[in-house]
Amino acid sequence: MTATADPGATDDVLAAQPVGYWTGVTHQAVVRRLRDTLATIDVTQPHWWTLTRVAAGEPTREDVVTQLAGVADGPDDIPRAIDQLLHRGWLGSGIDGRLQLTDAGREAQGRIKLLLTGLRAELHEGITDDEYAAALRVLRRMLGNLGAAPG
Repeated sequence: MTATADPGATDDVLAAQPVGYWTGVTHQAVVRRLRDTLATIDVTQPHWWTLTRVAAGEPTREDVVTQLAGVADGPDDIPRAIDQLLHRGWLGSGIDGRLQLTDAGREAQGRIKLLLTGLRAELHEGITDDEYAAALRVLRRMLGNLGAAPG
C-alpha cells in the first residue's frame, strides 16, 4: 500500500510513502547544494566530472563527451566544460588529441576534491556508512525489480 507523498510523515508510516517522491526531492536538493558549493569557486559540475575523467587516463575529447553524456543535463554541457577547462589552462591537449591535466588542473582538482569532501561530510552527518550503504542497496534492488540498469 502506498500513500500520497507527505513530507511530514512520521517514522511509523514511512514504509507507505512513495519512493519516487523521496528520491526526487533528495536528488534535487543534493544537486542544488553541490552546484551551489562548486559555484563558490567558479566551477560547475561538468567541470568536475571532466577533470575526474581526464585524470583517470588521457582520453580524447570524444571519449570524455561519450563517457559523460548520460549524466550531463544537455548535449553541449561536456564539450563546453572541456573548452572552458582548456581556456583556463587546467587541461592540455596533445598532438594526438588526448586530454591531460596540467599542473594548474591537478591543483584545481585537489581543491575541488577537498571542498566536495567537506560537502559529503555535511550531507552524511548522523548517517553511518552502513546506513548509507543499506539505502543504496535498497535503491539498487528497486532498480533491479523494475528491470532497469543503473546508469
